[in-house]
Amino acid sequence: MLNGLMMQAPLAIASLIQHAERFHPDVEIVSRRVEGDIHRSTYRQAHRRARQLANALTALGVSRSDRVGTLAWNGYRHFELYFAVSGSGAVLHTLNPRLHADQIAWIVNHAGDKVLCFDLTFLPIVEAIAAHCPGVEHWVAMIDRDRMPKAAQVPLHCYEALIDGHSERFAWPEFDENLASSMCYTSGTTGNPKGVLYSHRSTLLHSYAAALPDALNLSSRDAILPVVPMFHVNAWGLPYVAPMVGAKLVFPGGQLDGKSLYELFEAERVTVSAGVPTVWQGLLAHIESAGLRFSTMNRTVIGGSACPPAMLRLFQEKYGVQVLHAWGMTEMSPLGTVASLKAKHLGQSAEERLPVQYKQGRPIFGVDMKIVGDDGQDLPWDGKAFGDLWVRGPWVVREYFKGEGGDPLQHDAAGTGWFPTGDVATIDADGYMQITDRSKDVIKSGGEWISSIEIENIAVSHPAVAMAACIAIKHPKWDERPLLVVVRKPDAQLSAEEMLRHYEGKLAKWQIPDAVAFVESIPLGATGKMLKARLREQFRDYRLAGT
Repeated sequence: MLNGLMMQAPLAIASLIQHAERFHPDVEIVSRRVEGDIHRSTYRQAHRRARQLANALTALGVSRSDRVGTLAWNGYRHFELYFAVSGSGAVLHTLNPRLHADQIAWIVNHAGDKVLCFDLTFLPIVEAIAAHCPGVEHWVAMIDRDRMPKAAQVPLHCYEALIDGHSERFAWPEFDENLASSMCYTSGTTGNPKGVLYSHRSTLLHSYAAALPDALNLSSRDAILPVVPMFHVNAWGLPYVAPMVGAKLVFPGGQLDGKSLYELFEAERVTVSAGVPTVWQGLLAHIESAGLRFSTMNRTVIGGSACPPAMLRLFQEKYGVQVLHAWGMTEMSPLGTVASLKAKHLGQSAEERLPVQYKQGRPIFGVDMKIVGDDGQDLPWDGKAFGDLWVRGPWVVREYFKGEGGDPLQHDAAGTGWFPTGDVATIDADGYMQITDRSKDVIKSGGEWISSIEIENIAVSHPAVAMAACIAIKHPKWDERPLLVVVRKPDAQLSAEEMLRHYEGKLAKWQIPDAVAFVESIPLGATGKMLKARLREQFRDYRLAGT
């Protein structure tokens, strides 16, 4: 056996901020703070403060593989923690503050967090959970000294005081690249949330792949504004990709309304952003009502749930913003596919390319996928056959933290591990994957499958519809039939009959919903996804006409 004669350089997260300081030292990191002002720093300053913070964490007793939790918005302090914690060999654990306090406490205890850093916005959560989290030895308020709360119910450290009290000299340790670097919990599985533990290696490989031209196409010429929260699968990896390529970073803090986002886009000349459809609905509603345009933003990544075709067309056809439809999971770090175009599509008209862009896209290098039938056998890639979507790759989960839920992997006949995503999908001959539903949301009517996503996408294309969800209702003859739940736009007039007529010519008659229920709001989860389980509970006693 003849091995190559190349250097061994472990893939380590600290190398990203080191690279950014060395080659992009003056590139800005702009943050809208919870204090209400705009803060400006650079990669050079971020690296210096991350080293000080690493010293501070060491002084608090944080050692290798200890977990450091965060309850924080997207901002420069949270960014510093990304590198100070993981770079020193500890594990960054981003907590979702939109969960119920009891859930947060359970996750903190399950993860074994030793230190918890939080934006002052979330002090009420900290005070509610502190007594139930005995393993947390230090609570750190991410705020200036003069804004520290005077009468907190929990003993607090001041983040800025911790940093100021320590040297900026810190040598990032060397360790095996498979060492755990960060963790996120997913509630997309049954039972309690499950921890997904990323490594330095998986994070760096994911960052390389995400930056590729056929993925998110990021470079030093970009100004990136991650609307997707840093507590939602590490903002889809953008806080790692940005320093890797030297891009400007713009953090919106907690102000995610359409007006606040638009003002930040324009003031900081943002070129690319990323977020879930519900956020873009608010942004588009603002610019539509005010008659505004984007001056620099040229593309946005939309994921988390399917991008409605009407939204994609509005972004591209009216505002000239390219939509990169993407798909992934917490268990995948999260990026799996991006609907970037191939050379064969470039000669097509914008209208002809839309069916490709509506799909979730093709796998980026590093991700392998297949669809399987009920018998576990591979299904053809013809864009028609749909089955359970399985994935594998170097940034795909092998097992959950502490083995929760047992071994999540299933195996094919050759004994190679695959992760069952819980999605139902098709894959076409060009490798473009399209989610037709979550396996738990697909509607089975008379032995045939109906896609709730397709029904929802058609619904939101109606000008009077603000949001729509489709759920299954029990039927004595057909087993299940679709019920459409709709939120009208403010002051809009829309009847059930008119809504159902909107489907004529767009779906086969047997796929059209049997009824429409109008509601004031549709429940959303902590990451902006519709909570269909709650809707199913809300409408469990609903009776369709004639049943």
